[in-house]
Amino acid sequence: MNRRNFLKSTGLGFVALSGLRICDLLSIGEKNRPNILFIFVDDMGYADPSCYGNTKIQTPNIDRLARQGIQFTQFYANSPVCSPSRVAVTTGQYPARWKIYSYLDSRSANRRRNMADFLSPLAPSLARQLKTAGYATAHFGKWHMGGGRDVDDAPHPQTFGFDESSVTFEGLGDRLLINNDNLSKQSARLQQGQITWVEKHQISKIRVDQTLDFIRRQQGRPFYVNLWFNDVHDPHMPEPGQIENYKDISNNPYEQKFYAVLAEMDRQIGRVLDGLAEMGLEEKTLVILTSDNGPTDWPYYYKEGFLPPGSVGPFNGRKWSLYEGGIRMPFIVRWTGTIPAGKVDSSTVACGIDLLPTLCKLAGAGLPEGAVQDGQDISSSFLGTPVERKHPIFWYYPNQPKPGKSEHISPTLAVRNGRWKLLADLDGSKMQLYDLAEDLGEKTNLLSEHPETAQSLWNQVSSWAESMGLKTEKSEP
Repeated sequence: MNRRNFLKSTGLGFVALSGLRICDLLSIGEKNRPNILFIFVDDMGYADPSCYGNTKIQTPNIDRLARQGIQFTQFYANSPVCSPSRVAVTTGQYPARWKIYSYLDSRSANRRRNMADFLSPLAPSLARQLKTAGYATAHFGKWHMGGGRDVDDAPHPQTFGFDESSVTFEGLGDRLLINNDNLSKQSARLQQGQITWVEKHQISKIRVDQTLDFIRRQQGRPFYVNLWFNDVHDPHMPEPGQIENYKDISNNPYEQKFYAVLAEMDRQIGRVLDGLAEMGLEEKTLVILTSDNGPTDWPYYYKEGFLPPGSVGPFNGRKWSLYEGGIRMPFIVRWTGTIPAGKVDSSTVACGIDLLPTLCKLAGAGLPEGAVQDGQDISSSFLGTPVERKHPIFWYYPNQPKPGKSEHISPTLAVRNGRWKLLADLDGSKMQLYDLAEDLGEKTNLLSEHPETAQSLWNQVSSWAESMGLKTEKSEP
């Protein structure tokens, strides 16, 4: 494949999209461009923050963000697993464009699943657009878009526009590695960057330290920082002694550990919020908080007689599932003095690919030249006015790995359009239709009652899948 055809096939072809109009840039103004802090939590379920329904423990600092900003109830990750979800928020494009359908693994495992080994350096990047617009950029935390295991040729975060970075064993460059962890040992053999060995329970604090240090050094220059926590990804390894605080709350030892690391992460979020306030940056900084997919669902929890930790609230499914519990996420934005405080937006349907066009608009940055924009600018919803979705949202997940509970295993394709959601396999089998306005738990399959709606949605999602290079067979519902 030559370069021209490659660019066309990946969405970087010649369907040129203009950046912001001059009037948009003038309306934002150089002095009104926000700093941006993007807090992305690994494997935090929809109902894990107390402001989204956790009744067992409180998350006062996440709740503080919700109280001081807008809490969204219909925000989606673009995958029920980490790597493609992260590609979506980075590129503003469906991760299937870059052949990233599940988590990035070893070369052989990626090859078996017909996946790339890493996100291509040709991909569009939010950080790159913001850096071009004058922002200082940094990434601190989990990366998982290339590098690790035996993949030693993945681009470093700087390739995508970050001035500074520190990642984990699932990335290259400067990184924190976990003592006595096998994947960290594999990462260390790849070298490439300064390696610091730590205990897992220390990581969130270090990430906040790095974030605050970077922000202090900018001296008035606008910044964009990824603060991507991974301590609530299992295995949960809290600081010694912390589990004792949760033994009266749960008899599940896995849940006790989870609550301990969730509470510690919330404390660290409080530290970074306090740091912004101390630096006088509360009113100048847009803070975004969400999660990359639903909570863990490994089979071993059930085999040992325990429910896996983390809560999806009223939804069905968990991590690795295209049911709502695997992809519907908590989503909070705060921009003190600009965003209305204490507002709940229950009507805007949004997702990870929307962040690039939205943040570029708010930052006065142009869109990536020549790149297909799969996402939608939802900036007005950030400012308090709900947005109507212009296009459906599509998902593909090949069930690798599968959830540990059979009821959580979903078909491999999904589409959300208005109140309706359709799921089906690539060949059109296992088709399911749900009315999410009436059935949040996806309990009643309405396929036979609404065959025309199902057919319309199948036509949409199968056409999308084919445009992503996924083979489908047209089918009647």
